[in-house]
Amino acid sequence: MENAGVASETSVRVSKRPRVLEPSDGGPSKSSGSNAEKGDRSPTDCEQLSGGNGDGDGFSDGVGERLPKTKRKRGLSAKAAGWMEERNLIDIIKYNGNLIPYAVKKLVERYEADPKSILVDILMMLFEACGARYGLDADSIDATDVDDVVVKLVEFATGGEVDDSYTSKRKELKNFKENLAAFWDNLVLECQNGPLFDKVLFDKCMDFVIALSCTPPRVYRHVATQVGLQLVTSLITVAKRFAGQRETTQRQLNAEKKKHIDGPRVESLNKRLSQTHKMISSLEEMMRKLFQGLFMHRYRDVDPDIRVSCIKSLGVWILSYPSLFLQDLYLKYLGWTLNDKIAVVRKTSVLALQNLYDVDDNVPSLGLFTERFCNRMIELADDIDISVAVSAIGLIKLLLRHQLLTDEELGPLYDLLIDEPPMIRRAIGELVYDHLIAQNVKGSQSGSREEDDKTSEVHLGRMLHILREFPDDPILSAYVVDDVWDDMKAMTDWKCMISMLLDETPVIELTDVDATNLVRLLSASAKKAVGEKIVPSADNRKPHYTKAQKDALDNNRREITTAIMKCYPQLLQKYISDKAKLPSLVEILVLLKLELYSLKRREQSFKSSVELISEAFFKHGEEDALKSCIKALTFCSTESHAELRDFAQNKLKDLENELLVKLKSAINAVKVGDDEYSLLVNLKRLYELQLKLCVSNDDLYDDLGSILRDVKVLDDEVASFVLLNMYLHIGWSVLSIDNESPSDASLATILSKRTFLFEQLEYFTESLLVAHEERRRTVLPFRVAVILGEMWNMFNQSKYASTTLECLGYYPDISMVRKFWKLCQQILCISDETEDEFANDEYIEEANKDAVLLVAAKLITNNAVSRDYLGPEIISHFAMHGTSTSEIIKHLIVVLKKTSSEIAQMFLEAMKRAFKRHAGDPSNGNVDDMARKCFTDCLDLACRLSGTFSGAARNIYRLDILKIVKDGISFAFVDAPNQLSFLEAAVLPFVPKLPASDVLDIIKDVQKRVECVNTDEDPSGWRPYHTFVEQLNEKYAKNEVLQEEGNTVKRRGRPRKIKNLEGKKLFDAEESSEEDSISTAEQNSQDGVDEEEQPLIHSIRASASKLRALRAPQQVAKGLAGTSKAAGNK
Repeated sequence: MENAGVASETSVRVSKRPRVLEPSDGGPSKSSGSNAEKGDRSPTDCEQLSGGNGDGDGFSDGVGERLPKTKRKRGLSAKAAGWMEERNLIDIIKYNGNLIPYAVKKLVERYEADPKSILVDILMMLFEACGARYGLDADSIDATDVDDVVVKLVEFATGGEVDDSYTSKRKELKNFKENLAAFWDNLVLECQNGPLFDKVLFDKCMDFVIALSCTPPRVYRHVATQVGLQLVTSLITVAKRFAGQRETTQRQLNAEKKKHIDGPRVESLNKRLSQTHKMISSLEEMMRKLFQGLFMHRYRDVDPDIRVSCIKSLGVWILSYPSLFLQDLYLKYLGWTLNDKIAVVRKTSVLALQNLYDVDDNVPSLGLFTERFCNRMIELADDIDISVAVSAIGLIKLLLRHQLLTDEELGPLYDLLIDEPPMIRRAIGELVYDHLIAQNVKGSQSGSREEDDKTSEVHLGRMLHILREFPDDPILSAYVVDDVWDDMKAMTDWKCMISMLLDETPVIELTDVDATNLVRLLSASAKKAVGEKIVPSADNRKPHYTKAQKDALDNNRREITTAIMKCYPQLLQKYISDKAKLPSLVEILVLLKLELYSLKRREQSFKSSVELISEAFFKHGEEDALKSCIKALTFCSTESHAELRDFAQNKLKDLENELLVKLKSAINAVKVGDDEYSLLVNLKRLYELQLKLCVSNDDLYDDLGSILRDVKVLDDEVASFVLLNMYLHIGWSVLSIDNESPSDASLATILSKRTFLFEQLEYFTESLLVAHEERRRTVLPFRVAVILGEMWNMFNQSKYASTTLECLGYYPDISMVRKFWKLCQQILCISDETEDEFANDEYIEEANKDAVLLVAAKLITNNAVSRDYLGPEIISHFAMHGTSTSEIIKHLIVVLKKTSSEIAQMFLEAMKRAFKRHAGDPSNGNVDDMARKCFTDCLDLACRLSGTFSGAARNIYRLDILKIVKDGISFAFVDAPNQLSFLEAAVLPFVPKLPASDVLDIIKDVQKRVECVNTDEDPSGWRPYHTFVEQLNEKYAKNEVLQEEGNTVKRRGRPRKIKNLEGKKLFDAEESSEEDSISTAEQNSQDGVDEEEQPLIHSIRASASKLRALRAPQQVAKGLAGTSKAAGNK
């Protein structure tokens, strides 16, 4: 061990300590080894090493010559010196850390004259740092038993006689921890030329430190652990200093031996080398003693702060003194704590390993450790704590740089490219770029390959190879691009990507899949460059940019426009028939600065692009292609300037006219029995066009209506788009009316069109309610429900009341509302598996359960229909259809609480309907199963609804809660004992929300209801009543309500993930006391996440419905937030 340390430490140099003036008079201080104080005492090893006189202010070069001394420091002021004389050591450490170096120097000087007294002073200071006062006798210190003293100190702590300064929040003690560490560091360094090796002072101190670190009082363990860890760190500093001196001596000795002359110089050098080696061995032995006695117990302490300190210190020791600590005997502790329950401990261990792997010379010694713990390092990349995961990904990058991991081991990491937290995705993106794209590995040869790697073509080719894993999923491709974009500069090499798409420089041969991915990459990268989001985000707020950021984004837009404007028509021409590439390619146009076309005289390029996009609009019938074409054309018609704007507007008008001609022809063809495909495609085109602008044609609505009247058998998808276009046509007609003085003719026309559409919607609603199961699963039921709800919202009677358009107001009759909700219920009861079968269909985001429920909720918030019926019906489905629908209903309840005074009645009525939902259902023949289903549904709903009254809401809505409870009890007794289970299912969850006084009144009311009833005649029927009363009495007797009210604490910040996976145990083969070990619950690494709490993007491949749920909060915000304001204003 010792010999191995010579070579490895030769490069380490530490400057010698400066001399310090005597505090009293500013003169030179007496060294711990001065001749004046030594008398006849034999010199220590250190004194012999320094030349025999013991003056520690300079080092000998090995043959008696003195090395230059450092510049002297100024001494203490008289005031400071006087203050220090009046104070003991603990006061200096607590209140004046600047005096520690001078106090330590004076302490060491006094130690030479009276070592026992100074030893007692230091030990008593240690006890006082722990918060205990215990006196020691200097004369009997040698015979003092460490264990006896520590037992007394523990008794003080048990009796509450300890003043905890270590964890105190007092302002004057804010530097106590740093000062305590500084004292012991100064003490070790000041004693390095004498007392450090006398086998008395530090041996005794270490015995007490180790003993205190193993005691039950936490403050003792905190202080002793910090002192012990600091001692090892300071001993390493001294050992490195002597190692440097040993290296110099060895070099001088080798030079002398080459002369083949044996003399006093060689003998002196040999003696000095032996003495230096002996002192280093002594220091390492002290380090081992502290490690075995203190670290090996405290690294698994129940207090995570102590564990963090131990692991952080071990990382420093291994890094600064590898000759001793860089071996598996010590490294294993870093590996074991990777499984710690507390995130900050795991992170500390990961950061320590990062520092080790960052030094190339350490890697060969880490081979066995890496092999044993690399799997755990990879697992931590998906840690439940984001900061740990990001740190672990940084560690994996270092392992990859040293080629210590295989590609097979990295497989699970690539799934994190589509993880929800952006920090993890960015970290994985950086790893992917370094390892797979830039291929930054240790030992890579410079030359032609390195030059090739710098080219954009090579980097883009490697990126396309990664994107081949997602050929049919542009959303996943967007995630990968978003993750890597910040690191990969080739993604902003616009000319290079365009050149590759046009095959101008075929450095890399592109397949059709590669070309598709490159077009998507070009579009996504351009969006990122101009500040647009390309992946779903939980934060939907509009970003705020500084002026510099806005200028940078504008400059990026200019660069993209300059690079693409010339070649853009060529790209469109090449890929105009490719439905996979066209949407992304066309969307690029809306990112450009169109005025540059005029400034750079590229008007013809602009016109060619617009013409090609118009042509593409009629070449395709897919949703993405149609949306992107219309979006680009409307952008050009509004954002371009002068002549170019006129050209784009004329082209858009020509497109509209051509579309109407094609639609008219397709309608006539269908009427005579031709195929419906042409009609369907043109209806889609018209739908996309009407979403952006008003199509003013007097015959359009009649033509659409004639399809429904004249064609007896019509495909459901065709019918849905006919209804959609009729709805949009009426919407544009309403917007075009002059609100000040509307004409009677225009109002009559709208009312006529509205009546016809309502008749058609009612017809389809009734037919779908009795339709075959297969037809219910088509898109038509979704469209009918959404359009009918939106029509009622559009012609909301309250919106037009007391206006010139009052005749447009419409309030549906209750029978139609019941039919509407029955259709909605059929849709909501469609299983997720069935809905997932259509997840990849077009327009699925507009035709799903969330869209239907959102429209129904808007009817309630806008007062467009009867709240008394539809409100409770919707709320009764709160806990039935998954997360996204529950979120919509939760937002609806929030709005209703603000705008309605009948929230209690709605809640109670919702629970009644849930309770009775399965009653009379002929499909359920088992009465017991039906009763259990009713009870379970009602109980789940009641728990959800009662949960909305939490915290301060209990007091605000106390009367509403009380009304729910009382009216619920009345309902249960209407048909007693048949409905008494309603007490347990619906009423009981609301009782804990009430104060104790109300609970007592409820008990009296319930008991009064059965005063004249013999409940023993039907024990099973009255069992719910007895259970209900028993629980009421129990809550009141134990005063649980008040206790729950007082102990309620609202947790802020990110919701905790539920951890349910049992992890590895932190320790395998070591026994320890109860206080030494982490509790069983803390030993288990719990990195699992409950399925409900998983980020939705985790299962993006398996279920597209969960991807839609990502957008649900945004839909709710748009749909309900605005309506709540409108309702509030009324």
